[in-house]
Amino acid sequence: MSTRPLTSTSYLVLGLLAREGPSTPYELERHVKATLGNFWSFPRTLLYSEPPRLAALGMITEERESEGRRRRVFAITDDGLAAIRAWLDQPSAATTQFRDRGLLQLFFADLAGPGARLRLAEQQLSIHRAKLAVYEEDAVLERLPDAAVRGQRTVERWRGETLRMGVLYERAAVEFWQGVVDAAIADEPTDVDAA
Repeated sequence: MSTRPLTSTSYLVLGLLAREGPSTPYELERHVKATLGNFWSFPRTLLYSEPPRLAALGMITEERESEGRRRRVFAITDDGLAAIRAWLDQPSAATTQFRDRGLLQLFFADLAGPGARLRLAEQQLSIHRAKLAVYEEDAVLERLPDAAVRGQRTVERWRGETLRMGVLYERAAVEFWQGVVDAAIADEPTDVDAA
């Protein structure tokens, strides 16, 4: 039995099982990809390794199908539900971790050749515009009529609660990278300057 403390991934698994009901690791991965994966990045392999650990702690149960693919299906226990409720009753005091590879490259762009900053900014602008378009499309989608469909409750929470922050972030990122593009274009030497 593992004695490691519960992690953010532990609570992610417990929360999804509490909301969606019994799920396979693959179903957990699909839930995350459609919702939480938009703002919470972590190695997807944890969705396969964390459930057995939580089962060993008595937080969830594991049943294996007797035939076919013999998939493992996990369900939350009363102890698991109590653990996630206790965690939710203690609001996070941690500051936001902001790890953006594009910003790291921008920080060092002066070490690269001419045009590197502009190429980076144009690429980042394209990425953030595309993500903003997806988020804005998600924001206007109506909820499916049958909320009992597995996976739908998490999608509804994404649209109703955290998607707004995603839209705000991507709008800010588009504005930021457009400014970097504009500044890089303004700083590019013209043919007259080079002469």
